[in-house]
Amino acid sequence: MTSHRPHPAPAAPVLLLIAHGSRDPRHAATVAALADRVRRLRPELRPATAYLDHCAPRVPQALATLAGRPAVAVPLLLNRAFHARHDIPAALRAAGAALPVAEVLAPSPLLLEALDRRIAEALAPEVIPADSRRGIGVVLAAAGSSDPAADAATRALAAHWERTRGWGAVEVAYAAASGPRVADALAALRARGLRRSVVAPYLLAPGVLPDRIATAAAEAGADLVAPVLGAAPELAALLLQRYGEVARPGTALAA
Repeated sequence: MTSHRPHPAPAAPVLLLIAHGSRDPRHAATVAALADRVRRLRPELRPATAYLDHCAPRVPQALATLAGRPAVAVPLLLNRAFHARHDIPAALRAAGAALPVAEVLAPSPLLLEALDRRIAEALAPEVIPADSRRGIGVVLAAAGSSDPAADAATRALAAHWERTRGWGAVEVAYAAASGPRVADALAALRARGLRRSVVAPYLLAPGVLPDRIATAAAEAGADLVAPVLGAAPELAALLLQRYGEVARPGTALAA
């Protein structure tokens, strides 16, 4: 009688985290910390990182190190703007790869949980119960985008945050694109009767724009500035969620 051994289950595709990159070394350090958090949660996914610009490894280099293993590209991007719609697909095409690409991070309740976490850190050691947030106004300070859909997504997130998380009001500000600046958003909060304010950077890693936001907040009299989202546990969970939405054993790496 011939015995048949069961075939081993295909290995899970590698989670290839694709970030934009920055000349500021804090950016790559934050991405590495986030990848390490994902690795601790799901080591079998062998998380790897790649960058579109400024940092190494770039996408082709990262793909070469995978040596043909199946992978899923997970963008470390908040909105589906130019980098998500154009740069990542172009980089993968240029490298001859046909990876499935997960959705960007927003929208997700996990982003609001991460933002609330960073505000709590800024307020520490003071603890603000959820039912006592009405006296605090929040500025959601994003990078900004020329893409109307990305702008609409940021404003929708702010409206949902205000509606569901108990803050007195949430106003949007942009660090780079046209639109309201931090000082404008703080003025809008005061016009709505809120005298206490916290600026929450809607950015993934430290760098030029978060520094610009912090400077503008101090000059405009904000009470507190929260840290960037960084390697928050909620972001690690969200990256795994996005990966899981598209990952399949045996997913092809190259065309």
